[in-house]
Amino acid sequence: MYNILIENKNNITTIAVVQNSEVVEIYQEKDDEKRLEGNIYLGKVKNIIPGMQSAFIDIGESKNALVHIKDIIPKASNVTGNVYEDTSKMNISSIIKSGQEVLVQVKRDCNEQKGPRVTTDIKINGKFSIFMPYSNFITVSQKIEDENEKNRLKEIAKEVLPKNSGAIIRTAAKGRKTKEIQDELKVLINIWNEILKKAEKIKNKKEIPIQIFDSAGITGKIITDLAENNLEKIYTNNQRLIEEYKALEEKIEIIDEPLNKFDAKNKMNLNRKIWLRCGGFITIDTTEALTAIDVNSGKFTGKRDLEKTVLKVNLEATKEIAKQIRLRDLGGIIIVDYIDMDEDEDKEQIRNYMIECFKEDRSKVQVMEFTKLGLLEITRKHIFGR
Repeated sequence: MYNILIENKNNITTIAVVQNSEVVEIYQEKDDEKRLEGNIYLGKVKNIIPGMQSAFIDIGESKNALVHIKDIIPKASNVTGNVYEDTSKMNISSIIKSGQEVLVQVKRDCNEQKGPRVTTDIKINGKFSIFMPYSNFITVSQKIEDENEKNRLKEIAKEVLPKNSGAIIRTAAKGRKTKEIQDELKVLINIWNEILKKAEKIKNKKEIPIQIFDSAGITGKIITDLAENNLEKIYTNNQRLIEEYKALEEKIEIIDEPLNKFDAKNKMNLNRKIWLRCGGFITIDTTEALTAIDVNSGKFTGKRDLEKTVLKVNLEATKEIAKQIRLRDLGGIIIVDYIDMDEDEDKEQIRNYMIECFKEDRSKVQVMEFTKLGLLEITRKHIFGR
C-alpha cells in the first residue's frame, strides 16, 4: 500500500511516497521553479546545429530547448525507440527548419548548465495507460507477464484508439475492467484533441512560443502514477488539492504537518554519508556523468573470518544502496565500489541481492555484472527527468 505526504512550507513543496510505513521516495519543488517535464509547448525553431543533428527551440522558458533528430523522426521500435537508429545519413535540416513552429513536449528538465530536452513524440499520461498520438503501436508494461492478459489489454485499447495512434498500457491496468481502461483512454484522447485545437488557434500569432499543456509538475505525476496503484491516503496541508483531484477526494486528508506521519522526517536521510547498523557506512557522490557509491567497513571489524565480515557489510550496504537510489531518484550510470571480495560466489550473492532489493522500485533498473576492477555497475531511469 502507498501513502503520499505533500507538505508546502516556505514556498517549497515536499512530496514523500510511503510504502508499507517506510518513506521510499522523496522529492522537492520550489513554487517559483516548477518542473517542466511533461509540459507541452508550441515553440519556434531558433537555429539548426547540423553537426549535432539537433536544433534549439524557443519554448518561452528562460533557456531554449534542445531537440535531437532521434526525438523528431518516427520511433523505429516500440521497445528501443530510436536508440539504435542510424541517423548518420540523415540531415536534420531537411526535417526541421529555422523559424518553423513545432509542437513539443519536455522529456528532460533543464539544469544550471543546459536547457530542457524536448521531443515531438508526445505522450499524455493516465493512471492505466499513456496515449501516444504519433506512435502506431500498443505496448504493455513488462511487469505484466501473463500473455493472455497482455493480449486482452491490447484489444481493449485497439477498440478506442484513433487510426495511426498508440498507447502504453501501464501495470495498474492489470485485471481492470474494459470500461475503466477505455473511459480513461477517451479522456486522454480528448485532452490531446483540445491541445491540437488550442495550437491551431494560435498558429502564426504573436503568442508563440506558448505553453499549451501543464503536466502539474511532480505532484501531478506522482498522484497520477499512484492513484490506482494501491493508494491508501494522501496527507497534505494543501487545501487546493481537493479541488484539483475531486475523484480522489475521499482519499485526501488535510493535516497541518503531513511529514510527521509515519515519522517520515526521521527517515529522510539524504546525507552524503550513511551509517549502517553493523557499523560500516556508504558515501554517495553524484556528478554530471555518474553517481559513485563507496562502501566502507567503518567501525565494524567482525570476529575471526575476514571474508564473512566483508560479506556482512556488503550485504547490509546493498540493501541501503537500493533504498537510497530510489529515495533520491538517482539515475543514469551508478557505480558501486564494494569492500574487496575474493570469492566469485560472494560477488554473485551481492548482485542477486541487489536485483532483489530493486524489485519494489517503480523505475526501470538494470544491475550489470561486476567489472574486472570489482565495481558493480547499475543503470536506472529517473522517475523525473534530469
